[in-house]
This record gives sequence, C-alpha cells and structure tokens, in this order.
Amino acid sequence: MMVPEPTQMKPPVRKRIALAISLGAALGIAVSASAGTRVIAWGDVSYDGATGNSAKDQVTLAETGSYHSLLLQNSGSLIAWGNDQFGQINIPAEVKRKSVLAVAAGNVHSVALLRNGTVFAWGHSYGQYGDYAQDAVPANLNNVVMVAAGAVHTLAVKRNGTVAAWGGNWAGQCNVPIGLQKVVGVAGGTEHSLALTLDGRVVAWGGNSAGQATVPAGLNHVVAIAAGGFHSLALKRDGTVVAWGRYGLMKAYVPANLNHVVAIATGDYHSLALRADGTVVAWGFNTAGQCNVPQNLGPVRAISAHGSHSMVLVDDHDESE
Repeated sequence: MMVPEPTQMKPPVRKRIALAISLGAALGIAVSASAGTRVIAWGDVSYDGATGNSAKDQVTLAETGSYHSLLLQNSGSLIAWGNDQFGQINIPAEVKRKSVLAVAAGNVHSVALLRNGTVFAWGHSYGQYGDYAQDAVPANLNNVVMVAAGAVHTLAVKRNGTVAAWGGNWAGQCNVPIGLQKVVGVAGGTEHSLALTLDGRVVAWGGNSAGQATVPAGLNHVVAIAAGGFHSLALKRDGTVVAWGRYGLMKAYVPANLNHVVAIATGDYHSLALRADGTVVAWGFNTAGQCNVPQNLGPVRAISAHGSHSMVLVDDHDESE
C-alpha cells in the first residue's frame, strides 16, 4: 500500500485524469486504465523507432527513458521497446511472471516495482564518470511503494516514508539527507535528486551547478515534483507550477498564465504540463521539436518526457463521468 497523500494536498482535477508524482528525468505517471489508449510521441524519437500512433489497450502507466520506453498494462504486465544496447528492454523472466505495480526508466536502465514491494532493475548506466551497474538493487530492499530513475541513478520510497538510492553518485545524488522521512514522492535528474514530503515540502540534494538543487525559499503546498537534466519543477496544490535551475544556458521558467495543472514532467532541457482540461503545454529547449505539441491530441491522460522527446497517453474517445 502506498504512502497516502493528505486530502488537503490534492488539487481539484477532473475525475477522468489521474494525478501522480511526476518522476523527472524518467517520468511516468499513473492513470486510470481504459481500452483504446494511444501512445503519441514527438521530438527525438528516432532512438526507439516510436511511431506517433502506437495503440495500446489497458495502459495504466507510461515511462520513457533516453533510448527506450516502457508501458505498464492494467494486468500488471510490462511492454518495452527501443534501443537494447545495454539490455534495458530485456525484461527479466521473473518480472514477466510477476505483477508489476510501477516502472521507471533512466538513460539506459529500467526499474520495476512489484506488488510485493520488491524491486528489479536491468540494463545499466554509463557516462564519463564510469559504469554504474544499475541492475544491482541493494540487498534486502523491500516494502517499497514508489520508484524513480535519474539519468544514472535510482530512488525508492519505502512504506515507512524513507528513501533508498543507488547508482551513479559523482555529485552526491545518492546521498540521501540524514533524517529524511515522511516522503511521498521522489524524482531524479542528471546529477540531483528531489523528495516530496507529506507536508508538501521539497527536499533536494546532489549536484547544484545550475541551481537545480536550490529549492526556492518558502515553497510549500507541493503535490508533485519533477527533475530534469539541470532543472526542477514543483506542482502546487493550487494548480500552478514553480521552476528552478536552468535549461542549458537559459534560466528555468514557467510560461505566463500556466494554471489548472494536474501533472508535470521533465526532459533534459524541456518541461511538460498536463492541464485539467486534458491539454498539454510544453516549454524549454526545442532543438528536436520536443516542445511542438501535436495539434488535436484529444483528451490526454498522462505525460512523460526524457532527453529530447515527449510522450503522452491519449484516449481514443472521451468518457463522460
């Protein structure tokens, strides 16, 4: 059972859109399942051959990494596609036999949280700082209720509200602050990590070269977080968004009059917001068209971003509730 959010922290949303903690540089968010859900991607999707209209039924969660994508179905089964250079889409046999509750995707690694509270990881991380064996989940890690993946590290929230972290740690992104507790959400960026606490505060640690780990003073009433390459986002209870850090050489910002937001996601240098009416707003670097939201998307159920691309889940038909 996941750590519950207090009722007063939940912003008003339409019933048909599910709110979840956005997972930053490897964002996937939980949505209510329905037949006829389509996956639409834009930006640099050449990495995995993603089409703009892959039909998937009973999809409950979407997650995209730098070179691959994951879809979790309502049955608990997992679908993976894309680049498999490091085995990141080679789903372990034991995961295929079990019911998966949540997934996360980093640059070239994948993580699955099983319904029994254990975690599996496959593929691995890479980079100029070395090889980080992301498939090496810490021994005796259990009672997990949430997972998130940064570029080359992984975070897990336990039932007791504490956080475990492993993987690349050159900037201290795995050095969970002593005494951190009552955590209800986590997000991982390239070299920093974020945690959302039960009382709506944000805690950050790791690399801070662009100010991505300097949480704005007075930030509160937060209901969701996302960590990009070198920037961070927070969704507040009133449906507004706060940004800090940088999009490359550009200071992180939020578009004017952005409101009624129910979910957020971040790529390396761009951000997405899902509004209560099912529309998507994208901003930041647009070098690969990752901010060019397709027209006439229809009712969007969930958003995800990583690297220089964006992905959404869309209903084939609107359901009245």
